[in-house]
Amino acid sequence: MAQNLPQLLGAARHWFETGLASAMEADGEQPISYAQQLVFSALDAEGTTVAELARRMGVARQSAHQAVHALIGMGLLCQEPDPDSARRRRIRMTAEGRRIDAVARGHIARMEGALADRIGPATVTALTEALRTDWGPPLTPR
Repeated sequence: MAQNLPQLLGAARHWFETGLASAMEADGEQPISYAQQLVFSALDAEGTTVAELARRMGVARQSAHQAVHALIGMGLLCQEPDPDSARRRRIRMTAEGRRIDAVARGHIARMEGALADRIGPATVTALTEALRTDWGPPLTPR
């Protein structure tokens, strides 16, 4: 049975997710879940609120909060006062979090290179461009 596009995108995400987890484990790094990986990809350098992280990740605020607090407990993130609002806190990477992020980005670049070797650089470039293109808002029911 032929897979549809969402299934194919999910399988591709799983390929990267599994490869990154294996590479980090081989480096002796502490394991980080997919939800925790999403937190890192959604963070701004100046810090990001949990509500904004949840929006960017496409998850409930509670789910983002759980992932953030697990990463704080691992020493990879910290909370700081938000200079724009006394009621909010910004989440930022610690020095160890920045180190782990750099290691992970290196592995992702290596996996992208390996993928280009396997399916061709032009295919990887076309895939990247297609995924970076604004698809517009999700379709609504008729």
